[in-house]
Amino acid sequence: MDLYTKKGVPLRVINCTVYSRTGKVVGRIREDKVFGTDGKYVGTIVDGRLVYRSTHRSKRGPVFSASRKVGFARAKRAGRAMWGDEPFIDE
Repeated sequence: MDLYTKKGVPLRVINCTVYSRTGKVVGRIREDKVFGTDGKYVGTIVDGRLVYRSTHRSKRGPVFSASRKVGFARAKRAGRAMWGDEPFIDE
């Protein structure tokens, strides 16, 4: 699955785990939401984009651990106008 942030930053999805371009774990997908390793809400997946929606920030997911992966190169896509903010992804 190809996944991008609202502003078009590419993310990698392996099984249900989402990784940043540098290979750092962003979170794990649960239904249409992504939760970080600490269980905190990271964002909602809408049309192949990860978008932070403040109305979902109180939701929690399970705590998990995952190892880093090798970084990857993929071009950015154009940003998209949609409800929500760019998720905070610590590179």
